[in-house]
Amino acid sequence: MSPVLAGVLQLLALVVALGLVYRPLGDHMARVYSSPKHLRAEKWIYKAIGADPAAEMRWPAYVRSVLAFSAVGVLFLYLLQRVQGSLPGSLGFSSIDPDQAFNTAASFVANTNWQSYYGEQAMGHVVQTGGLAVQNFVSAAVGMAVAVALVRGFARARTGELGNFWSDLVRGTVRILLPLSVAGAVVLVACGVLQNFSGIHEVGRFTGGAQQWNGGAVASQEAIKVLGTNGGGYFNANSAHPFENPSPFSNLFEIFLILVIPFALTRTFGRMVGSLRQGYAILAAMATIWLGFSALMMWTEFHHGGPAFDLAGGAMEGKETRFGIGGSSIFAVATTLTSTGAVNSFHSSYTGFGGGIALLGMQLGEIAPGGVGSGLYGMLIMAIVAVFVAGLMVGRTPEYLGKKIGTREMKFAACSLLTTPALVLGFTAAAMALETPAQSMTNSGAHGFSEILYAYTSGANNNGSAFAGLNADTQWFNTTLGVAMLLGRFLPMVFVLALAGSLAGQQPTPETAGTLRTEKPLFSGLLVGTIAIVTGLTYFPALALGPLAEGLAS
Repeated sequence: MSPVLAGVLQLLALVVALGLVYRPLGDHMARVYSSPKHLRAEKWIYKAIGADPAAEMRWPAYVRSVLAFSAVGVLFLYLLQRVQGSLPGSLGFSSIDPDQAFNTAASFVANTNWQSYYGEQAMGHVVQTGGLAVQNFVSAAVGMAVAVALVRGFARARTGELGNFWSDLVRGTVRILLPLSVAGAVVLVACGVLQNFSGIHEVGRFTGGAQQWNGGAVASQEAIKVLGTNGGGYFNANSAHPFENPSPFSNLFEIFLILVIPFALTRTFGRMVGSLRQGYAILAAMATIWLGFSALMMWTEFHHGGPAFDLAGGAMEGKETRFGIGGSSIFAVATTLTSTGAVNSFHSSYTGFGGGIALLGMQLGEIAPGGVGSGLYGMLIMAIVAVFVAGLMVGRTPEYLGKKIGTREMKFAACSLLTTPALVLGFTAAAMALETPAQSMTNSGAHGFSEILYAYTSGANNNGSAFAGLNADTQWFNTTLGVAMLLGRFLPMVFVLALAGSLAGQQPTPETAGTLRTEKPLFSGLLVGTIAIVTGLTYFPALALGPLAEGLAS
């Protein structure tokens, strides 16, 4: 079988698997967030934290709860790293330096999982399982809660109430993420992924010395790492490491876990607003972008010219032979079009255009299908912009799902949309203008610029993947990337929840002959076009200086 055909068959198998679970999982999540009943375990949690799950919240209270919970998470994870040297199960590792501890705490709480450290050489079992793995669950649940709050804003009328954050957080963790992660971890263990608490031991002797590895609860952390679109690896090589991703089947299964909740949330959206066709329209836009990027990435990596590429069957530098170009390309697109950031190959070694595709996937806003929760509310923000553009074309007040999109709503949508580009371009410009940050670049010229642009794009978009050529373990990058991750995560959430409150307070507008039919394929096409135009106008100059210049020169 040719490598190209193998890649295409993997993509088709992935589409079939996602299609099979789309309806049951989407409906299950809609029931989870709509049910008035609470499980016994959930009641214990509410009692322990002093929360009333039946108390409805308006958007300011919902925002305060999100920010307070996340702030406590940052503080707890920071302190846990700072005292690691005194903890049992530390494997002899010392406490983490302040700037790196801040960066890591901000990263995992913001669902970014950017890592400027070697996991197997820095973090012990307690920090890995009691700190990082816990945040993998709750940071994903926070994103899902915010998305559901926005959906309620569309579904409800003449009320400012968006539900209860603590109920949404607990339900998302207990009823969705936890059982799916347990099942995923069992499959990964069966594939050969590690799951133990062993210490550091030698695995073989080689010329010049011995190689040492430490064990860990890798499978359980790997499952929620990909399912929650987190991305932080137990080992520095991330999903390229055989202890995390040992075979082509485990590779395809991890891609499936990355995509399954973000895609299924479109059916949850349709179910909760009372129109499954609205969810299908959003799904169509997401799937079109994802499939297009996957095909383009494989074409770029398979057909790049040159003698070395011809002998290897394509651009194999930086890719694992057990995955090949097809499995690596599909993984790279899935992880950059979502907020996962896990890598099974080094994106810095991709062709110039291949690296640009990974960059562009993040710069779209990671909405195809995006992170758990964040992908859905990001796409709904773009849908509002698309409706507004369509309204300008025909001279009619824009409406979406029966809610008028006025000045107030567009201000919230625009602020949410512009926050991330401002952070990416601002920090990139500052890093290139100053002498010290530029010294962290391994390469000069267009590729070196791409390293820094990729880092801030990854951080501000809460992706977490790296271009693998930038020394980011410096005070400048640890601090500025930490700030970019926190602002890139929580500022858009504030605007999204404010928008949800504004929509929930409206009286629905009846459909007329002039109402834009947002459940039709025409709207899905308009949505994809709007995304392309907005992203192109925002990032094209920066892309032209980096991956485009490198690709045209090669």
